Amino acid sequence: MTPLHKHSLVLHPSHGRRYSADARFLADARPKPVIIFVHGFKGFKDWGCWNLVADFFAAQGFAFIKLNFSHNGTSPENDEDLHDLEAFGNNNFSLEMADVDTLLNYLESDDCFFKEELDPDSIGIIGHSRGGGLVLLKAAEDARIKAVTTWASVCDMNPGWGEEVLKKWEAEGVLYNLNGRTNVQMPLKYQLYEDYVAHGDRYNVSLAASKLTQPLLIIHGSEDEVLPLACAQMLHAKQPGSELYIVENADHSFGGFHPYNTRKLPADLQKVAQKTVAFFREKL
Repeated sequence: MTPLHKHSLVLHPSHGRRYSADARFLADARPKPVIIFVHGFKGFKDWGCWNLVADFFAAQGFAFIKLNFSHNGTSPENDEDLHDLEAFGNNNFSLEMADVDTLLNYLESDDCFFKEELDPDSIGIIGHSRGGGLVLLKAAEDARIKAVTTWASVCDMNPGWGEEVLKKWEAEGVLYNLNGRTNVQMPLKYQLYEDYVAHGDRYNVSLAASKLTQPLLIIHGSEDEVLPLACAQMLHAKQPGSELYIVENADHSFGGFHPYNTRKLPADLQKVAQKTVAFFREKL
């Protein structure tokens, strides 16, 4: 039986802050479709069930690669949870786009030490929550990505910063967002909003969805407590060629939570993974 290989990576984007990623695949020296997984806001690559998801995709014949954004609050020395609040506060969408680009560049470079296991012409991407918006933005401008799936995605990178919030944020330089899991106030420096505004339509998720030429699968739980189903319906309306798959009674994480200590995927996340595998098998 072909063994499942797991490789850890440290990548070096041009902005200077290193970040970690990992790859999982059946090591048989045969080129495989590649799936890149992008976590969401206050997320990280080893959160909850994501390692089980990676194992599931790898067992189905994909090379599954997930990354920590360079400024998500982890570090290559400690990527098990969010601990670097200074880095988190300095995150922005341009940095995240650069991080995905660095990974794509690495996979097609001679530096990739498992290159014989990859088919660089068959790259799919999954984004969860805010990561869903990010992968739509990236895919809309990068033809190396051949198919896209969003899981419980945002439909706008602006979560609803109102005028009063923006005034206070600009005056104080930082806005705090409570991490309900750790009970830590996570800082967001005003440069995040400045970066968002400076790039105009480049960071317009609904516009990116409407321009997308790659196949798109939109998955959302009917009982998402963070982002309502209307977000998925709006993205689907913007890209009529997309497929909308609603998981009835599913929440924002499709039954996942952190820490997750069993070896079986939650039932809803199992449905999501199976649907996504079928989609990528057809489209890649």
